[in-house]
Amino acid sequence: MASIKEIAKQAGTSPSTVSRVLNNPEYKCSNPKLRDKIYRAVRELDYVPNNAARNLKMGINQDCSSTYYINVLMTRTDTSQTDPFFKELLRVIETEIHKQACILSRIWYMPLFSDDKRCKRENLDQIITEMYEENASPVNGLIIIGKCNMTALKKLNRQFKNVVSINRNSTNYEVDEVICDGRKVAEMAVQYLIDLGYDELGYVGNCHNEARYRGFMGTLEKNNIDIEPEYIIETRQTEAEGYKAMEHFLKQEDAPDGIYCANDITAVGMLKCLNKHKRANYNPAIISSDDIEEAQIMKPLLTTVKLPKEEMGKFALYLLFDRINGGHNSVVRMELEGKLMIRESCHASLKP
Repeated sequence: MASIKEIAKQAGTSPSTVSRVLNNPEYKCSNPKLRDKIYRAVRELDYVPNNAARNLKMGINQDCSSTYYINVLMTRTDTSQTDPFFKELLRVIETEIHKQACILSRIWYMPLFSDDKRCKRENLDQIITEMYEENASPVNGLIIIGKCNMTALKKLNRQFKNVVSINRNSTNYEVDEVICDGRKVAEMAVQYLIDLGYDELGYVGNCHNEARYRGFMGTLEKNNIDIEPEYIIETRQTEAEGYKAMEHFLKQEDAPDGIYCANDITAVGMLKCLNKHKRANYNPAIISSDDIEEAQIMKPLLTTVKLPKEEMGKFALYLLFDRINGGHNSVVRMELEGKLMIRESCHASLKP
């Protein structure tokens, strides 16, 4: 069984750095790629922490514990990591799996599972069977991070047996899930814009079967605010798409005075465009959701709705292990609340 020293040697770093990374999802390496190298080495070497030594040090008497092999499926991002929120959430999951002395045996980056049109075209049975057979070790559970097509979700659940979803969109009790309801997140964000005095509101993000879009639309209707189709831009929710969306608004004579972005990285792209191509008398309030690390250092600092990543990861592992151990059979839905983080990208409307 691999040791911390072997992990460090393969990753090209010190054992102390490996220990910090494995025990703290917020730890920032001097080289941003080092964390990924460490966890790649952890998976390749099937590293499991010595819980007996740890428990002895902490004064915990535990006769035995099970080592589970866990897979993770990322459905809303590819290997280029287009949405940092999911990378940050994955770091939490990796840390929690490590703390439980289990093995993260495989991570798949497969955006096709969140694309309803592609799921209709692809042979899902073959894809999922091949995924399962890629594992050299037994598969005890699967964690799905991000929205998943319902047909694909049913097939994944039949193949992998023990499945938990972490998402902003509910699976409607198809599998155990930990969610921060995207509709409620959007309602909180959009209502904040309205309370600041904005009534010409735009939306930038995914629109198809998306809880945050429904929350945006519903909040406008609740406040008797007209929905302007030209203020709604459907994007793939990346920084580049956010930049393009703001370029579009800057070219228009009539543009929204307040904008809700479905995720932070899209808003980051919009703010970067706005900073580079300032237009006289156009300074829209921008709010989003997630609270990624970049939102906290962006200029201006991004007002957003924080999703509780640490708690989402912790409770997802709790549900998964409890199901593996036969602790529950019914489908469990655990919902956590978002928190409004008021910063600089939103300001009171100057309208009379």
